[in-house]
Amino acid sequence: MEKREKIEEIDQIKSLVDTFYGKVKADPLLAPIFENRIKGDWDKHLDKMYRFWQTVLLEEHTYYGSPFTPHASMPIDTKHFERWLELFKTTVNEKFTGEKAKEAIWRAEKMALMFQAKLNYYRENEIYPLK
Repeated sequence: MEKREKIEEIDQIKSLVDTFYGKVKADPLLAPIFENRIKGDWDKHLDKMYRFWQTVLLEEHTYYGSPFTPHASMPIDTKHFERWLELFKTTVNEKFTGEKAKEAIWRAEKMALMFQAKLNYYRENEIYPLK
């Protein structure tokens, strides 16, 4: 088993993101959703995710944008969020330890809940940004 390390710098963020999205690309439920949106431009997506998690976990503000908006029109529901979260938590727990690892999982859980709530609200009310 690989030695787990603390998340302290961008190299650990990149390792987390690369490993996680490697699992996403191989997942029968999530891979088609991501491929349909990313259309093979994984480098651009991964770079955005490096910057997002660097901003969130290392407090180095390199991400600018709204993480929810790109997901608003995607055909995703609870099962997709549950699988995404399962893969994310597995990746973090396999590779990392410490407070930042715990924070990464906590933030991912909160983000999944918030995204689902917003998606449900927009869908139930048939309002922007889904139209």
